[in-house]
Amino acid sequence: MTLSVDAFSLKGKVAIVTGAGGRGNSIGRAYARALAAYGASVIAADINGDGADYVADEIGGNALGVQVDITDRASVARLVETTRDAFGGVDILVNNAALMVEMRDTTLGISLESWNRALAVNLTGALLCAQACVPLMKARGGGKIVNQMSGGAYPAGGVYGITKIAVGGLTTALAKELGPHNINVNAIAPGMVKSDAGLSLTPDDSPFVKLVAMQATLRPRGEPDDLCGPLLMLVSPAGAWMTGQILNVDGGWIMRA
Repeated sequence: MTLSVDAFSLKGKVAIVTGAGGRGNSIGRAYARALAAYGASVIAADINGDGADYVADEIGGNALGVQVDITDRASVARLVETTRDAFGGVDILVNNAALMVEMRDTTLGISLESWNRALAVNLTGALLCAQACVPLMKARGGGKIVNQMSGGAYPAGGVYGITKIAVGGLTTALAKELGPHNINVNAIAPGMVKSDAGLSLTPDDSPFVKLVAMQATLRPRGEPDDLCGPLLMLVSPAGAWMTGQILNVDGGWIMRA
């Protein structure tokens, strides 16, 4: 493939973005808007059905909001069936939905119920969505899966970080299994993002923000849109030779050789 602007085109592709209808200025909303802007038909999926519909209406055109509980296999199956019926298949899955703000318990103090809920949403949900989408991707000759990790996984400083480092393992495992089927599986690990959820967890005057500011080589905080360029590269023909990789998009906070 000769690299050109067309290498980033998603015309004719169908994308599902989970967690796309959450809190206001969210990463999922930015992802859905970016994919649509580059030509994809987009399913904005969220447990908040009204939020999913709002984002889809905001995008307009070939966008549809769908309510889904990613921890429930039947609900995920309905999501994928709705996508197939509306747009003919699935080419791109962005596993963005996660619990973050809700996870304030210490690791030793967390209840078993909360622990299982965290794993169900942040890890198992991504697996269930992949399991449901892969047959449709195979039928279309390949596909792209992007999982959402976090700079908070390096090192895991709590249950949220534990779930996110596990997503990294899921990413590499799926990449190995799905490569022969022309399905790329990668992950994005955002740093501190000024989404509504991120600002509620770490406001600008947070000591943690000041700590990251001393570590990051660029600005310590980014906007949701700052993640969209890496996403577009991973899901477009431009990223066809990448799989099993984790991209840290964080201003140079986490550096790995």
